[in-house]
Amino acid sequence: MRLTVRQKIFVYIGLLVLIIGGAHIVTKQVYMETLFDQFRKDEINASYLNVPPEKQIDILKTYVSDKMQKFALGNWVVFVALGLFFSLWISGVLTRPLRKLVAAIERVAQGDLDVNVPVQSKDEYGKVIQTFNDMTLRLREAEDARRRLVADVAHELRTPLSIMQLKLENVQQTGQDVPPEMLLRLHDEVIRLSLLVEDLHVLSLAEAGRLSLDCKLLDLSARLERIVDDVKMEAEENGLELRFYSNTRPIMVMADVRRITQVFINLLTNAIRYTPEGGKISVLMEEKVLDRNAAYTCISVIDTGIGIPSEELGYLFDRFYRVEKARSRNTGGTGLGLSIAHHFVRAHGGFIHVVSESEQGTTFNVYLPLGKC
Repeated sequence: MRLTVRQKIFVYIGLLVLIIGGAHIVTKQVYMETLFDQFRKDEINASYLNVPPEKQIDILKTYVSDKMQKFALGNWVVFVALGLFFSLWISGVLTRPLRKLVAAIERVAQGDLDVNVPVQSKDEYGKVIQTFNDMTLRLREAEDARRRLVADVAHELRTPLSIMQLKLENVQQTGQDVPPEMLLRLHDEVIRLSLLVEDLHVLSLAEAGRLSLDCKLLDLSARLERIVDDVKMEAEENGLELRFYSNTRPIMVMADVRRITQVFINLLTNAIRYTPEGGKISVLMEEKVLDRNAAYTCISVIDTGIGIPSEELGYLFDRFYRVEKARSRNTGGTGLGLSIAHHFVRAHGGFIHVVSESEQGTTFNVYLPLGKC
């Protein structure tokens, strides 16, 4: 039977009252029997027997009353001491989990997040301790994510900064005029840094739920057709076939045009980057898909690229994450594109589902609600 802390206190106090009350009754009964035996030995004699019965009763009352007053005082002192002792013991038993929790909280306050308090009950204390353990786990995960973010940002910033520093140092050492080609290269690196900082800023807003959306009624079919046309030249330059398939009639959704465009630009850019020459990229659009009693339009971006191992799919939308095969490629991006796409779709009330096999290609299914964003 699962008892709450309040019920445990009631049970413990009830048992304490019963024990003390029962002990008092028993000791009083035993003392009364002893008292009458003592009265028989000490008081019943020839002078006692010669007085009238009324006088005998008064003598008995006086004797018993005097003895019982002393007994009651001593009994009260003993039982108060026992009550205090057992109350202290009960309070120690009931507050032991709380003391462990307080000690763990103090460790967390000192910066030690590697804390886990054993859950030994299912009452309110157990729930609080379990919640505390979950909180420290999330704090550890957040701290790990922060450290990885700092390391990743430092890594991504190091390359363009090193290039600019090297070029500028060469110019200073040679003392020659700066050729336009060098300025163009420096400018490209500055643009790369600016885009990285902007992506990080937008991603931070999206993760914090503070991304503002300018939602308007949008013909998603027409918009996707335009996006595909915009990136088709890049696909053809890489020897890829890019096709768009959709229903003939418009599919209207409420969406932020700029954010949604960036979602599919990121997905198509990834597909082009990781699909070898001669491959094919298809964009399919379904008008209405029901999921959890909600209506969505589903846009699938399908490629015949290098694919993603199943063990890495769970990390695909993490910041700066790139599959192992993509990390050594010169064409690899910063690893922010999919994370940004994921958060933008979530901000619209949708979600992304990924299906992929290594060396077999990847399919990104983007579900956007047909209602308001």
